Amino acid sequence: MKINSRSDLDFMERIQREVTDHRREGCSDEAYYASKLAEVWQRAEQTPGYASLGAFSMQAFLGLPATSKDDLKARPLDYLRVPVGGGLKYYQTTGTTGAPTPTPRTTEDMVANTVSVAEAWRTMLADGGHRALILLPSDIVPVADLMVGVCEFLGVPHVKAYPYTTGISDWDRIVGLWEVFRPTALFVAPGVLLEFSQVIKRRGLLDRLRQSVELLMLLGEVSTPELRAMAGQWWNARAYDASYGSTESGTLAACCAHDRLHLLRRANYFEIANEDGIAPAEAGREGRLVVTPLNNDARPLLRLDMGDEVTLTDGCPCGEDAPVVTVHGRGSDGTEIKGSRVRTRDLEAIVYANHDVMGYLIEVDEGGTWARLLLERDPSSDRETEPARNDLIQRQTDARLGFWWDEVRFVNRLPVTTKSGGSQKSWKRSNFRVVGEAVPA
Repeated sequence: MKINSRSDLDFMERIQREVTDHRREGCSDEAYYASKLAEVWQRAEQTPGYASLGAFSMQAFLGLPATSKDDLKARPLDYLRVPVGGGLKYYQTTGTTGAPTPTPRTTEDMVANTVSVAEAWRTMLADGGHRALILLPSDIVPVADLMVGVCEFLGVPHVKAYPYTTGISDWDRIVGLWEVFRPTALFVAPGVLLEFSQVIKRRGLLDRLRQSVELLMLLGEVSTPELRAMAGQWWNARAYDASYGSTESGTLAACCAHDRLHLLRRANYFEIANEDGIAPAEAGREGRLVVTPLNNDARPLLRLDMGDEVTLTDGCPCGEDAPVVTVHGRGSDGTEIKGSRVRTRDLEAIVYANHDVMGYLIEVDEGGTWARLLLERDPSSDRETEPARNDLIQRQTDARLGFWWDEVRFVNRLPVTTKSGGSQKSWKRSNFRVVGEAVPA
């Protein structure tokens, strides 16, 4: 996060006040949102996608149709108010759900997003004397840059080392770095954490390396409670589903110390869309999340329908009054396995529940009538227990997903594409393999 002018510093301090004042005082949400939405509206008018908005009012805003994410992906340049090369940084989405979306960001974009996330994590990171190791990509996608900015803002010592950067970082280099830096907090994609855990288990290093670790902050991919519990047990640390958002929208929710995602509602105006229309995002509601990012500069968005089905609740033990969001994924997410539509969370809740596995790969035939589940075994696991574990997975799959695997098999290694992290990760590409014909058990 670069601050190189008085105006940038003033903007950063303004965003910080907006976030922290809300935490300390009962500010008027109605007046705050009306003012912030008027600013977004004014910026949006400068884009081809919103050129005919007219005068702003809350009534006019609430009368706008939602902007679909599919439309944004189909016409990404129509929603930009700066040229593609006009921002301070240029990013693209990963393209896991289609073609990559060009996403330039101005200084204000990066400052606002960084400050809102940093303040949400302040008590977890800045007050704990942490040293952070960032095992995330920074090429084209923004996730590692955001983590660096958060650490800089909070004064957390940090180092960035993505293990798939050929010629720069590899596991040997990271292990050596670890021995010197002794990180207490890891920012890492779930797949990368699984791969790294296997590497150091095979080398007999886990007990030594985990001694310094307290926090596992998982980003960039879906992370289920079962996976977090498993990884936390390995590392003797608390694993968190650190944040939720997208490259297009920015960060929409961040975790608290109780591993619950809270909406960043001073940085975004949230609504819920369902069969009854669009309503304010309040605890007890469920439907598709609709968001208007309040500080987006290069790409101002109005009522963006994220397409993600969510449930909102309250009463988090952390005391934060912003709603807790549980993200269930898109209604269209998942893929068909033997006649059942399966989503990532559905399957991983079974695979990682007390099974100590390092990853998985699904093999299906072209007709969709045959499916095998390959599980990468934990190097320290007892192979004699595998038949019983296979049987348990079969029964849980039948009960929860409505089908039986033709085979469940443990293997020593799976392709590295099942582990390679958020920048390369698409569940249907990395965790599925279509075979020409059914393979006999």
